Amino acid sequence: MRSLKIGQKVRSLEMAKLIFENSGEEKDLEDHSSIQEACEEAGVPFACTEGVCGTCVIEVVEGMENLSDFTSEEKDFLGEQDRERLACQCKINGGCVRIKY
Repeated sequence: MRSLKIGQKVRSLEMAKLIFENSGEEKDLEDHSSIQEACEEAGVPFACTEGVCGTCVIEVVEGMENLSDFTSEEKDFLGEQDRERLACQCKINGGCVRIKY
C-alpha cells in the first residue's frame, strides 16, 4: 500500500471509507474489497451470503458511484437499482460510501 505524507498526517492512497449511518462507525477498507466483513462487524444481519435471501439489504445514502456494479444476484433480488444493495455482493472501489441498514 502506498501512502502520501502531508505535513504530519500520512494518508493512504489506496483506502476507501465505509460509514455506517446507524452508529457513526467508520471503517477503512482497501480499494476494490468486499464490504461484507465490515458490515457483519457493524451489525448488518447476514444469512446466505450468496445474494438470494436479501437479509443483508443496505441503503446507500451517499457514494453509490464508489461501489462495484450491481451483480446479477442483486438485479434479480432488488429489481430497480436505486438506493439498495446487498452487502454480501458489493465491493467498494474507493472514495467514501455512507450506508444505513
